Amino acid sequence: MQITATTAAQLRITEEEFELIKTKLGRTPNFTELCAFSGMWSEHCSYKNSIKWLKTLPRDGKKMLVKAGDENAGLMDIGDGYGVVFKIESHNHPSAIEPFQGAATGVGGINRDIFTMGARPIASLNSLRFGNLKDAKTQHLLAGVVHGIGHYGNCFGVPTVGGEIYFEECYHTNPLVNAMSVGILKNGDTISATAEGIGNPVFFVGSATGKDGIGGASFASAEITADSAEDLPAVQVGDPFQEKKLLEACLEVIKTGAVVGMQDMGAAGIICSTAEMSAKGKSGMIIHLDKVPTRQKDMKAWELLLSESQERMLMVVEKGKEQLVLDVFEKWDLPCSHIGEVTGDGLLNFYMNGTLEAVLPAEELVLGGGAPQYDREIKRPAYLDKVEAFDMASVIEPKDLKVIAEKLVSFPNIASKKWIYEQYDSMVGAGTTSSNAPSDAAIVIAKPTNKALALTTDCNSRYVFADPYKGAMIAVAEAARNIVCSGGEPLGVTNCLNFGNPYDPEVYYQFTSAIKGMGEACIKFDTPVTGGNVSFYNQSPDGPVYPTPTIGMVGMLDSADDKMTLNFKNEGDVIYLLGQSRNDINSSEYLHKIVGEEFSPCPYFDLDEEFVLQQVLLGIIKNKLVASAHDVSEGGLIITLMESAFSNELGFEVSAAGSTIRKDAYWFGESQSRVVVSVIAQNDETFKRTLQSAGIPFVALGKVTAKNITVEGQDWGTIMNWKNTYDNAIGEILKNHESEEAMSAI
Repeated sequence: MQITATTAAQLRITEEEFELIKTKLGRTPNFTELCAFSGMWSEHCSYKNSIKWLKTLPRDGKKMLVKAGDENAGLMDIGDGYGVVFKIESHNHPSAIEPFQGAATGVGGINRDIFTMGARPIASLNSLRFGNLKDAKTQHLLAGVVHGIGHYGNCFGVPTVGGEIYFEECYHTNPLVNAMSVGILKNGDTISATAEGIGNPVFFVGSATGKDGIGGASFASAEITADSAEDLPAVQVGDPFQEKKLLEACLEVIKTGAVVGMQDMGAAGIICSTAEMSAKGKSGMIIHLDKVPTRQKDMKAWELLLSESQERMLMVVEKGKEQLVLDVFEKWDLPCSHIGEVTGDGLLNFYMNGTLEAVLPAEELVLGGGAPQYDREIKRPAYLDKVEAFDMASVIEPKDLKVIAEKLVSFPNIASKKWIYEQYDSMVGAGTTSSNAPSDAAIVIAKPTNKALALTTDCNSRYVFADPYKGAMIAVAEAARNIVCSGGEPLGVTNCLNFGNPYDPEVYYQFTSAIKGMGEACIKFDTPVTGGNVSFYNQSPDGPVYPTPTIGMVGMLDSADDKMTLNFKNEGDVIYLLGQSRNDINSSEYLHKIVGEEFSPCPYFDLDEEFVLQQVLLGIIKNKLVASAHDVSEGGLIITLMESAFSNELGFEVSAAGSTIRKDAYWFGESQSRVVVSVIAQNDETFKRTLQSAGIPFVALGKVTAKNITVEGQDWGTIMNWKNTYDNAIGEILKNHESEEAMSAI
């Protein structure tokens, strides 16, 4: 067929890029070659509209064991001769079309990124965004995504230990499904995603290839429209039991010493893994596509190159050790096929039944090589004028604080996510610490060491919408605060940057501003960005989603015994608020959901103030001066107090005595850099002296009680009544929807 700019446009390649491809090849590409460029130069693979900005993030640190972006995931030293491997990625578009498989394969893919480096995954987390929970479409998407995450993770045998979920109208069409995985390996045992050694055989291992997922990388690089359902073949189909076998086989084959390099066949499939491994090793490959195991007949060369069928790896093996590899995969009953060999000319030669189908220079295909890099137009969003025009004086102070609190505690963004997390296995592998004693971050034992890891995912996207620079700072700060409140020391960051169309100058303003804020905060907390994922085009015809730069952070504890929990422990303990409360209701759940104000500034935040608070708090926790610690976030101070009380079903008696700020700001405002702690009587004086000498503002709010809640002298009833509402709010919404559907069917 004749290849023209029109052909290229159908493959989402611009006319400018088509001309560039012809220049790089010195000729017009054939269709198979053009398909390869389509996948590799897609936004999802090439980061062409983000890579220049990503390079500005802090990517070096004293505990980094591999340079950021060099391998499939980040790797940091945790001592005792071991490292932690971690990464977060998006699977947003597939989950919008087919929520179960979209979410399931997102979990499978991120776990492969961990074990392809030689690490055993020990924990999974997620960060999810959906539309209005009362909407039938949202409930369909939520049920499918949660089922997909739970099914794949539970069957694969890695516990889902934490995460976050928000419900906002802007995610109605385009939900966000971000999956994070964490693994442990012995330092020096890392396997690199590199093809080296002329003549070394190239093996395809894992599940057979089908037509599912073809063009998935390009699909993820476009907006979701009413026609997107037609792209269903771009959604992959996962098999967690096959992945479990693949995990064990890969870890076993690494021990044979036969593996030179290995990479997951993720986005863009075979073309991506062959190109990236070859470019990194400054080598090439000869690949016989007809030797690739398939589960569908008569697959064409371009289909084999671009299929994103799951549970597959590309492996370069040391020549002469082929039988060692074949024996391992035969033992695990997995396909293992010798499909080619490494060359030294930098070219990828793809054959099909003896016919040369494509000749491609590996370096020209990849990110950091010949893939294009763009600067896009930046324009301050017009809506920020409305944000800056907000005046708190226009909001009438509520007379009854209890009524407001009753509404807040039942909002889906605040209420217990019990309906969701009960579908996940959080205890498989026995590395998770007791779920009966919750912490702000998940605490997982880093076997076989005695150390523990603190894990969290965080981002309040409404803050980022209000101020992309400061909101992204807050996302990093809150992640670090959650780790510190749990007794851990922040170590490093992986990010999943979810934004709208980068060709929209206002979206690009959000993106670049968020990068700046994130980078500044990561430098302050000494948490380098080890890698991650950019997901653009999270947009529907109604507009983009909130800018959502999700932060996955890992922290470290010398021992799981050093864990600090968020729950009140004893009746009579004194409750303190660390940090300064302010006359601030900006971007709070209270202002947005109850008052109904869409546009308001970001809550108060000062990076230096936050850093000092965290440093002092970590010292207080290590010296065992507090019995509990819980940061103030969504819903403000009153929700933090309730969440601290729920676990042990203890009450509290508190007041804002001496405060001159508005009552709604004091109890429901979300100004940052605040933490609620409880202190036993014998530690009280030492605790206060420590804070006074450090110059940290603090105030005694009241005390822990047996079961009742009293706020500003008003009896709010028993903690159990509030806990019942909090625990069952999401389930009640979903149950009511099911009842309505049943009635309408009669």
